[in-house]
Amino acid sequence: MTDGTSLQGKSSGKDKLGEKGVDILDILEKGPSFELSSEMESLELGSSDQSLKSNPLDIKPKMVNAWSTLFKNHENRVKISSGDIFRGAPEADALVSPANSFGFMDGGIDMVYTNLFGWQMQERLQKVIREDYNGENIVGNAIIIPAYGEEPDEERIENMKKFNLCGGRPIKFLISAPTMRVPKDVMSTSNAFLAFRATIIAVEKHNRNPENEPIRSVLCPGLGTAVGRMPFDRCAFQMLEAFEMHDLKIKDSLLNPPNLWVVTNHNDFMEDYSEKS
Repeated sequence: MTDGTSLQGKSSGKDKLGEKGVDILDILEKGPSFELSSEMESLELGSSDQSLKSNPLDIKPKMVNAWSTLFKNHENRVKISSGDIFRGAPEADALVSPANSFGFMDGGIDMVYTNLFGWQMQERLQKVIREDYNGENIVGNAIIIPAYGEEPDEERIENMKKFNLCGGRPIKFLISAPTMRVPKDVMSTSNAFLAFRATIIAVEKHNRNPENEPIRSVLCPGLGTAVGRMPFDRCAFQMLEAFEMHDLKIKDSLLNPPNLWVVTNHNDFMEDYSEKS
């Protein structure tokens, strides 16, 4: 199994056009849409205030403001909103888990995911990590798995529809993109960049496989801003850098650097970034 993808969902050729008639070639050319949202303190499903699609959504105004400022030129692809990560969130095909390298989903925003999807999600993710990644999903890599196993919990899916979570449309995939190896302070790292970069690359690989149901939209929270304590403006800047480099591919000097000093200086700038600097 190649880095960045795992256990992708299958679909028929007809389904690849999608429920709204979206052509897979259009997705490959333009990439998925994103909804952004930062982590919240509450662990109760329905009271969380973060939501990300590769569209940002957060109850924390500083995270929302940072996204809104830095992504203002990409409103056609990146939607930013504020509120519950699930209630009132836009429809999304995939959801980003920004936690740790070992797939534990028992704290922070991941516990909110577990409350909705059940422990089956953690169990299947950790099985993939053990069997295909030598027991660790390193920071800078992302794994995609179906949100549910072969026998999905129909009651949970019906509750999603009943309470109109994510538009009443079940999320199909989980993207595990760790922001830290184990829970720790990552404020002076480039881990938000690495996690969002990994997410973009994994989705691109997933969508290039004709056997996979394409991912058109991604719901993503703030990366490393809770336990990791990364400043909101630094997180937003690093996510912007990843988006422009690896989705839009508009920073050729960094994608194809003339020397490693260019990359090193860019990494240092991301780690120290502040909107006041």
